[in-house]
Amino acid sequence: MAAQALRLVVGLGNPGDEYARTRHNAGFWLIDELARRHGGTFRNEPRHQGEMARVQVGSTDLWLLKPMTFMNRSGAAAQSVAAFYKIAVDEVLVAYDELDFPPGTVRLKQGGGAAGHNGVSDIMALLGENFWRLRIGIGRPPGKGIEHVLSRPSAEDENLIRQSLSAAADALPVLLEQGPQAARTKLHTQCP
Repeated sequence: MAAQALRLVVGLGNPGDEYARTRHNAGFWLIDELARRHGGTFRNEPRHQGEMARVQVGSTDLWLLKPMTFMNRSGAAAQSVAAFYKIAVDEVLVAYDELDFPPGTVRLKQGGGAAGHNGVSDIMALLGENFWRLRIGIGRPPGKGIEHVLSRPSAEDENLIRQSLSAAADALPVLLEQGPQAARTKLHTQCP
């Protein structure tokens, strides 16, 4: 299987301590896990409106980005980094929280719509839609929306989300070396 060329992984979330442990920051949680595993150190990059780290995963150099623009304006940071480093849209992976999946589920796909996710919509408006998406399940209780995503998960849900993030971090080298089908198989085996 063909390897997937990636150069930038963007995790979506909101800056600030009040948001750090909320479901909406699942994308930041993944970026932090990737930096921890691969020896990345974040630095503030005002030019790109985010915090960035550079890591090596196998033989691939990757930029990790946490936009500091708040969720709904994430596209400015992603577009700035992609333009500066001449990164094509299909070399970008965006990790974000997904209401339509239960905690413990994570899915990888390329392209598609935003499904009501304002951070993804903003990135699509500035980069196009052909980037890779890593959708991290946070669940959707009946009748709740913004209150749910901006609240801290229960201990059980947080454990399931963290397990799915670990599986996603395990799948990234597979994506880079063996391609998307092998990475999906690994993810769907670990996070059915």
